[in-house]
Amino acid sequence: MSYIKTQEEIQYILDGGKILGEILDHLSTLAVAGANAFDIDATAERLIREAGGRPAFKGYRQSKRDPKFPSTICASKNEEIVHGVATKDKVLQDGDIFSMDIGMQWPMNCGKGERGNGFFTDTAITVAVGNIDPKITQLLSVTKKSLEIGINQMQIGNTVADIGQKIEQYIAPQGYGIVRQLSGHGVGHGVHEDPYVPNYHDPSLTEWKIEPGVVLAVEPMITMGTHEIEVLDDDWTIVSKDRKLSAHFEHTIVVTENGPEVATRRPSEKK
Repeated sequence: MSYIKTQEEIQYILDGGKILGEILDHLSTLAVAGANAFDIDATAERLIREAGGRPAFKGYRQSKRDPKFPSTICASKNEEIVHGVATKDKVLQDGDIFSMDIGMQWPMNCGKGERGNGFFTDTAITVAVGNIDPKITQLLSVTKKSLEIGINQMQIGNTVADIGQKIEQYIAPQGYGIVRQLSGHGVGHGVHEDPYVPNYHDPSLTEWKIEPGVVLAVEPMITMGTHEIEVLDDDWTIVSKDRKLSAHFEHTIVVTENGPEVATRRPSEKK
């Protein structure tokens, strides 16, 4: 099946994911009061290109009728869930939360992968800017833990349905909203591949088996209010309909004979 990666492809994904995790770790240190999203985005693009990669999101569009995404990172602040555009007027303030979603195709001109430019990895983090309310700290903690719960379900013999089921079982009793119109996905050969990986139980996904060579991007998107969303006038930025705060964490995970291996694990997470 096409969504199963070869050992050679997996090694590219693991190597590229390690680089991308290091880049996102650095970007997280730049998310301080007074910083703007445009400057952080410029650093992200520079670091990706210096590493021999290409920003996966910049210029991305689902069809020729759609506008091209203008940024290297999806820069989403507070009630913005995903796909926020990195503009100069998006200035971070003490008490904000800021999500950075970043993708990379790597290594360019290697003769493998899409157009000979390597393979895709995808990862995201939500960080606190300065001092935030304890309830918001809890939102970030719960969302991050739900990602680890999803990763732990990527065991041989399980299915993609198990990932969303366990995330939902953890999140729902705590009263948070689980965004349902957006999901994780397969990744590697392209930016987005089948299957979609929702953060709730979808019984139809029991057909998708977890086996060696499967590569998925798991990405819980959790809000402090409704799960319903809206798209802003820029045609990209997705916000919670009730404008409550949201958090987003994501990793690219490879399934090996020994279980899940997180390709995009950040150095700070390993300490």
